[in-house]
Amino acid sequence: MAAAGAAATDLEVVRGKRAALFFAAVAIVLGLPLWWKTTETYRAPLPYSQIRGLNSLQLRLMVPVTVVFTQESVPLDDQEKLPFTVVHEREIPLKYKLKIKCRFQKAYRRALDHEEEALSLGSIQEAETMLAEPPEQAEGSLTVYVISEHSSLLPQDMMSYIGPKRMAVVRGIIHREAFNIIGRRILQVAQAMSLTEDVLAAALADHLPEDKWSSDKRRPLKSSLGYEITFSLLNPDPKSHDVHWDIEGAVRHYVQPFLNALSAVGNFSVDSQILYYAVLGVNPRFDPASSSYYLAAHSLPHVINPVESRLGSSAASLYPVLNFLLYVPELAHSPLYIQDKDGAPVATNAFHSPRWGGIMVYNVDPKAYNASELPVRVDVDMVRVMEVFLAQLRLLFGIAQPQVPPKCLFSGPKNEGLMTWELDRLLWARSVENLATATTTLTSLAQLLGKISNIVIKDDVASEVYRAVAAVQKAAEELASGHLASAFVASQEAVTSSERAFFDPSLLHLLYFPDDQKFAIYIPLFLPMAVPILLSLFKIFRETRKSWKKPEKID
Repeated sequence: MAAAGAAATDLEVVRGKRAALFFAAVAIVLGLPLWWKTTETYRAPLPYSQIRGLNSLQLRLMVPVTVVFTQESVPLDDQEKLPFTVVHEREIPLKYKLKIKCRFQKAYRRALDHEEEALSLGSIQEAETMLAEPPEQAEGSLTVYVISEHSSLLPQDMMSYIGPKRMAVVRGIIHREAFNIIGRRILQVAQAMSLTEDVLAAALADHLPEDKWSSDKRRPLKSSLGYEITFSLLNPDPKSHDVHWDIEGAVRHYVQPFLNALSAVGNFSVDSQILYYAVLGVNPRFDPASSSYYLAAHSLPHVINPVESRLGSSAASLYPVLNFLLYVPELAHSPLYIQDKDGAPVATNAFHSPRWGGIMVYNVDPKAYNASELPVRVDVDMVRVMEVFLAQLRLLFGIAQPQVPPKCLFSGPKNEGLMTWELDRLLWARSVENLATATTTLTSLAQLLGKISNIVIKDDVASEVYRAVAAVQKAAEELASGHLASAFVASQEAVTSSERAFFDPSLLHLLYFPDDQKFAIYIPLFLPMAVPILLSLFKIFRETRKSWKKPEKID
């Protein structure tokens, strides 16, 4: 009976040991890996090597130039060599990680019959009308016509002409080095109509050191998918002035054609408002000599902040807002003039602030006060006002007058206020700016995710990163091929995808979840389960060790 009890006790001990070992094995082999896998931070793979390669990306901006030679523009021996292609490439000297090279690919050919007929006319305007821009001419491409040295198409003292379309005219020369001489003239014209160092420096103003470029280079607006334009009429003294302005007609006749020409850059929305009792934040000074008031140049920056609080247009906007203010000064401060840094009155009586907008002061004719009682009816001359606002709008977008070569006849923009090649130049600048922004955003995101290991990287974030990298590479390839329109679209996609990935809210879910909080959560969960298992294992180990040391009995 005693033997049976001892055997049962030994069996229970063995069963307990096996149970303890089984629980320990399940906890270690199955429990720990399962817990580790289910609680780890999910991080989708990212193309880190490709992102690092973007820092050494080299942009080649190819400008296709078709050069058309008329009869007697070059010697007969040189005409026999046509057609052929000449490539000129130079590096833009900017202190930036992106190396930029400009490549002018000039395809020389003879003029066709209708081109010869058009270029033999009496005026350049007639020739332009007859030489309509071909529908297959791509964005960013140029056509340069080389006319005879003694042609009357241009004034005799002019060597070249730049038109509103993607067309230019250059005088030829009868010389044994005709192609070299004409080639240099063509290159000067093509650079003025396309890419210059100043254009690219303005596009990369936010990425270049401040000591290299002046504040004037920081005037252009940053690239965006859309822009909102607000025209505001400020009437601080409605008791004295009954102001009327035909803003709808002015926008329809002057602003909308310009925005339609800029439609490739982004989407535009225009609105207007009238603000009463809105005064400037600066008190004008009185000039006894002219019996007028003036605003000094150093006080102009202080004008914007008080007025901006009344506008209320940028608070709920997703896109950059451009404000154009027409200010009719109150009767007590009339007439009011704006002075420049030298103290001279500004001809337009207006000023603009980079990336914000512009303000124009509209003085009431003093004779109006003698003819009627207050309030005086004021009919705003919208032609004069829109001339100023459109000039400011061009400056805000970085569309400045080109630096034309010497003895070059320059034709201004047509009714839409924008020349076709100016739009191409803006697309080049925006494409380079978008690529620089996307590259910087992707590099910063990769560095952030590499330093902080507990940031969750979801699949949709990773897909946006892959899409942005692919878009940057595609935009660079399209620029090198001379496909400006598709390159600009790809650069916009690169910026959109990179910023969508960088500002994804899921990246912040576990960013502020430190290790001490993890211990505070997991210790109460695992400690009650781990203590019995560890004590059982320790007891089994101790008993096994004693059994190994126990001497065996020898009969």
